[in-house]
Amino acid sequence: MNSKQSKLASATLGASAVVAMGAFGAASYDTSAADPPSPGPVTTSEMTTGDTITETVAPTAPQIPPATPNITTTPTSAEPG
Repeated sequence: MNSKQSKLASATLGASAVVAMGAFGAASYDTSAADPPSPGPVTTSEMTTGDTITETVAPTAPQIPPATPNITTTPTSAEPG
């Protein structure tokens, strides 16, 4: 196959790919007629915020004491490692 034939084959293959992608895109763009129409905007009489908001002052010190490990050995009874 010479250079001119390979270029022609490549161009034909590329053009057919473009046509196939266009056909697939056009076919997948159409939505089904069975899809229900989208609902309109939701209307409400007034805006509500609820009554669960409570304003408090942050504590100055933590209410839970810091964790301390339960050590069962004395520092002198442990053997070096």
